[in-house]
Amino acid sequence: MSDQLLIEEAMAARSACYCPYSSFPVSAALLADSGKIYTGVNVENASYGLTICAERVAVGSAIAAGEREFKKLVVVVRGGGSPCGACRQVLNEFSPELSIIMVDELGKVRSHTTLSKLLPQAFGPQSL
Repeated sequence: MSDQLLIEEAMAARSACYCPYSSFPVSAALLADSGKIYTGVNVENASYGLTICAERVAVGSAIAAGEREFKKLVVVVRGGGSPCGACRQVLNEFSPELSIIMVDELGKVRSHTTLSKLLPQAFGPQSL
């Protein structure tokens, strides 16, 4: 699976973002070990704390389909920002060495790293 295809999937999902309060769309494409791609978009709520990030929507879709291991995540956000701490923690539950590509709203790759670099010394299932 090429990075470009995953970026295109994440960019295409962007139009479905529900962000009437922040006007800050975020979309994601998650590549499962099976080769299937799961997309997600941020879903805001008038009660701001109930907003769901795009990365967690993608993970939820994948888990609901029976997936448990992931290879790569593309996140599309203005300026090419990284997943928030909550998303990092959820992703760590399944794939601590996940490859993460951060892309800006124009489709330009801004950064390519791993989850373990974004969440060093992570708390996970092995910590229990």
